[in-house]
Amino acid sequence: MSIEIDLSGKKALVTGASQGIGAQIARTLHRAGCQVILNHPDLAGGRTKADAESLADELCQQRPGSAHVYPADVADPMAVEAMMRSIDADLGGIDALICNAGILRDRTIAKMSIEDWQAVIDVNLSGVFYCCKFGLEILRDGGSIVNMGSLSASAGLHGQSNYAAAKSGVQALTRVLSRECAKRSIRVNAIAPGLIETSMSATISETVRTEMLKVIPWRKFGEPQDVADAVLFLCSPLAGYITGHVLEVNGGWRG
Repeated sequence: MSIEIDLSGKKALVTGASQGIGAQIARTLHRAGCQVILNHPDLAGGRTKADAESLADELCQQRPGSAHVYPADVADPMAVEAMMRSIDADLGGIDALICNAGILRDRTIAKMSIEDWQAVIDVNLSGVFYCCKFGLEILRDGGSIVNMGSLSASAGLHGQSNYAAAKSGVQALTRVLSRECAKRSIRVNAIAPGLIETSMSATISETVRTEMLKVIPWRKFGEPQDVADAVLFLCSPLAGYITGHVLEVNGGWRG
């Protein structure tokens, strides 16, 4: 007998959902029956707004009224709180929160500006804290939180002191929050992807990519769907006794 993941009737908020991994997570949760709430950071009507609205249109063509777009810069606590209140007022509570929004500002420590350090910490770490803090106010008991960590948290990759520090913090925050949320039967986990083929990773030079492939046992980079499938599993009843865990999705790469 086959086992299917059916999340019909559930609502999931995905931050940074306009493109890349976030968009694929939204598509995958939607395919499992979820209503999806697509967050993007662009309040000025730029590319992320257009991409998020295009994705919502794509999903609503499959199931009318099944996708919604809510802009907010996750680095701004007031914007995150306002977004959560709007979602609650418009749609009711949510059943899953996927904190996916992130940025890169790679530099060696000697060359990294204070602004580059702070921007990555603000989005990749503080943004997760804000989304979890205010998201818990609208997340139903028995729900699920999935935070996006990274291989970089443990691998010490060159030029990623800001990114590695932020993702290490996310993974530690996840373990703490899993204990604090247990009384509400809310599971809190993280995913630590390796190198995934996205527009962000496309900025890595071919020379560096070739060297990276040499240390990945599977000899290939991951795809956004690999991460999305892991998110789907962690949001499903199949992961009902898993919490406080960091799931590596990296083809065996240990850095």
